[in-house]
Amino acid sequence: QVQLVESGGGLVQAGDSLRLSCVASGRTFSSYVMGWFRQAPGKERQFVADISFSGIGTNYGDSVKGRFTISRDNAKSTLYLQMNSLKPEDTAVYYCAADRHNDNVFDYWGQGTQVTVSS
Repeated sequence: QVQLVESGGGLVQAGDSLRLSCVASGRTFSSYVMGWFRQAPGKERQFVADISFSGIGTNYGDSVKGRFTISRDNAKSTLYLQMNSLKPEDTAVYYCAADRHNDNVFDYWGQGTQVTVSS
């Protein structure tokens, strides 16, 4: 099992940047595919990005391609999400998640961090 704790959220203006972090504890971090998701009020949870065990392979949701970058530091058991050119529609609670079987089913979730982008 792995425990996940996100941080780095906050209130920013449109066009600003923000970096989220997710620290993992428990089982070996490098054995999990990791992902970021977000959920805005009244909307379904949305895939943002994921990253392979090694960090070489990444995937992004269409709405964040070219603006967000997912990365990981396995030595620090930490997942990152660099968010640039933020838009008001990026406002949401952002969650990191771990997929232990590499089957696109995320088994473990953090508590989330709020990102609010003002226009």
